[in-house]
Amino acid sequence: MTRLSRTSLARTTALLFLVGVLAACEDNDTDSGQFGDAAADASTSQTGADANRAVPKVTSNTPANGALNVASNDNVKVTFDIAMDRSTLTTTSFVLTQGTTLVPGTVVYGSRTAVFRPSARLAAGLHTVTVTTAAKSDAGIAMAAPHVFTFTAGTTVAPPLPVNMASASNYVVLAKSAISTVPPSAITGDVAVSPAAATAITDFSLTADAGGKFSTSTQVTGKVYAANYAPPTPETLTVAVNDMELAFTDAAGRAADVTELGAGDIGGKTLAPGVYSWASGLLIPTDVVLAGSATDVWIFQVAQNLTMSSGKRITLAGGALAKNVFWQVSGFVEIGTTAHMEGTVLSQTAINLRTGASINGRLLAQTAVVLQSSTVVAPAK
Repeated sequence: MTRLSRTSLARTTALLFLVGVLAACEDNDTDSGQFGDAAADASTSQTGADANRAVPKVTSNTPANGALNVASNDNVKVTFDIAMDRSTLTTTSFVLTQGTTLVPGTVVYGSRTAVFRPSARLAAGLHTVTVTTAAKSDAGIAMAAPHVFTFTAGTTVAPPLPVNMASASNYVVLAKSAISTVPPSAITGDVAVSPAAATAITDFSLTADAGGKFSTSTQVTGKVYAANYAPPTPETLTVAVNDMELAFTDAAGRAADVTELGAGDIGGKTLAPGVYSWASGLLIPTDVVLAGSATDVWIFQVAQNLTMSSGKRITLAGGALAKNVFWQVSGFVEIGTTAHMEGTVLSQTAINLRTGASINGRLLAQTAVVLQSSTVVAPAK
């Protein structure tokens, strides 16, 4: 009997210990939500499941509520606290009105920021912006209430500012899915791919550094990074890709000064600074000159593909700088054999430089960058 009692006691003790461990683990899971600080939710700590059920909120808007003398070529931006479903952000859920009149335009979204781009310059007077509850998060959760603010447009036309590249400007080539080359290419500046791994960087003959944070290549005067390299590289690249997408959204959201120039063919033209927009593709079949000063900015918004013919050139004149030229392309970009491009290319799909093509600027693609014995040089800052 004594032996049996000791055995039972031992089993009971072990069982109680196990229950205690499980309870502690459950408490720990409850406290360690996806958003770990009070800024995420002042009242509760959220688990990953709770975060997926979070109600989206607008955290900031531009122009500010009540702003006066807003430039007539300005656009309207709202930033959310969580990722949104792009398909729910349209001109029916993101509405701009002057009085009872709807202002026509388009809506673009990227990295938690939605931009309403008016189809024409704003008329002077009071405008009202309404983001309705039709706007939903990635998890399909609607806003709890509409977000409404007002501003007053003036008659001034503001010169375009450079696109905010943030940390994406640290890379001369940045892609999400792949970067390939037909050697020998010559790249001056850092190269990175994320969220893809280093295996997506092909034909560069990479040599890893001792710490595993980057690689080098004889074709790159700079460093090569990938999402599977040692910390802090993965986190740094996540921020850079996010900044690349925000830059794309920024460029796409600028109000156009000129629309449908040349019906999508700008060959042979000399272009003054400004924002140019096309609802279709853009062709550059002959040389183009961008003429302006060192502070002037050019933004080209292309709704489809950008195609530059072989042997043609973009030339800067009058002190214009490549760092102030931006090509925002929703389709693919094709730079022909031995052609030369100037500026930063922001493509929502792929960028392809044919044999001997070159660019004084950056290649930032939301899919792949393909080089063929190409020359890529970072623009002077």
